[in-house]
Amino acid sequence: MTDALTPTGPMLFLRSASPQGVRVAATCLRPQGAPAPVIRTDRDHEARALVTRAGATLWRADLDLPAGGARYSCDGTAYDVATDLGGDLTVAFVSCNGQEHGDLDRPPQDRNLMWSHLARRLDAETVQLLIHGGDQIYADEVTRVHPLSRDWPNDVPDRLDADQARDLRAALDDAFFRRYATQWPQPGYENVVARVPSVCMWDDHDICDGWGSLRRRAQASDVARVLFDAAREAFLLFQFGCHPDERPGISLGSGRALSWRVDLPGLSVVAPDLRSTRTKRNVMDGDTWSGFLKGLERTEERVLLVSSVPALGPRLSLVERLMKLTRRMEDYEDDLRDQWQSYAHRTEWQRFLRALMAVHDRDGHAVTVLSGEIHLATRGTMDTATGPLHQLVASGISHPAPPKAMAIGLSLLSRLGESPIKGHRIRLRPLPGQPRPYAAERNYLMLRRRDGDWTAAWQLEESGETAPLAI
Repeated sequence: MTDALTPTGPMLFLRSASPQGVRVAATCLRPQGAPAPVIRTDRDHEARALVTRAGATLWRADLDLPAGGARYSCDGTAYDVATDLGGDLTVAFVSCNGQEHGDLDRPPQDRNLMWSHLARRLDAETVQLLIHGGDQIYADEVTRVHPLSRDWPNDVPDRLDADQARDLRAALDDAFFRRYATQWPQPGYENVVARVPSVCMWDDHDICDGWGSLRRRAQASDVARVLFDAAREAFLLFQFGCHPDERPGISLGSGRALSWRVDLPGLSVVAPDLRSTRTKRNVMDGDTWSGFLKGLERTEERVLLVSSVPALGPRLSLVERLMKLTRRMEDYEDDLRDQWQSYAHRTEWQRFLRALMAVHDRDGHAVTVLSGEIHLATRGTMDTATGPLHQLVASGISHPAPPKAMAIGLSLLSRLGESPIKGHRIRLRPLPGQPRPYAAERNYLMLRRRDGDWTAAWQLEESGETAPLAI
């Protein structure tokens, strides 16, 4: 018998914001057949059942929370939410919430140490928005729940008939649901997402390791199609807080991709979907590009651009080409193909950077890129006509830090520099107070607007919080 899921929630998702307050969706998980959660502000709010699966029901209620600070309750437990957005503002950024194997078998207090740190911070510092930058779950083990997907992508079954596809989909739906539901009540995490509205963009591990950069036969298989559809539905439920047939108002476009944009007073947050339409040759298809470029139109003065994989980085294309000389490194090929710096994506990378510069160089505007994925903390700059365009990488909040030797090696590689667009050099730089560009510690990022000026600071597991960096 499979273990029953823990009643969990709420989790808040930002739908819109203005000087008058915020609109959020609040989701909760309750046992199948249990009453709907009672969600109140100054009145009761109807909770709608989004889906029932794995012996539990996911519920949602939509709330309008006024500026000046707001309080809501869920089944009698009260939560305060910071809703003043027009002046000083604090945004937290996290990524890589897990690890590839045995993620939830780790001692919870160790796994969630940085989440617990962020939760304690909320008692002393106002945080109005939480951005999840990718790999919110590590679903790599989900495929093991069914014989047809157990050895995929290394062993690709023949085409599936309708009954096989239906049976595989049911098993994967249940497994993804359980993965999200089991992670949700982790120490620290549950406290943070109930108090700070979230916006989320997925990356490969929310589907499977290397999604979009895998061998063509594996990526085009029936198993891959069923896996992606199940992962996408789970993403909409647990990272968008919506029914799979819905598209929230923050969505950009109506195609397969799940790109989005939210506007706060003086701030636009734009997140292109770099996974849904990815292939070994392209990061985004034409429809995804159209939605992304639309999301860059008429932005607020400050733009936070969420690129799940770093947009500014070292010359990884050199490493990628060297790997082709030896079969010993084939297991890492998809990791390098995931990067914007891959030789296969160079033309598209240049287009992406030019689109960011076009916004950054508008009068009174500034773009800052936020990324995760690499399990290290780092930063970079790209020269532009109006000043440096900053890239800030915070990764991961619960993924174990890689060996310090990896940070040293990448730091040495970064000395080669990179200029994919002539005259706009990219440089990798140390965090404030750090000796080299890459820091091998678990971490999260705090972005603060004070009196109109923006700074960034990394909270590192061992070294503590860095000095503020003006951005």
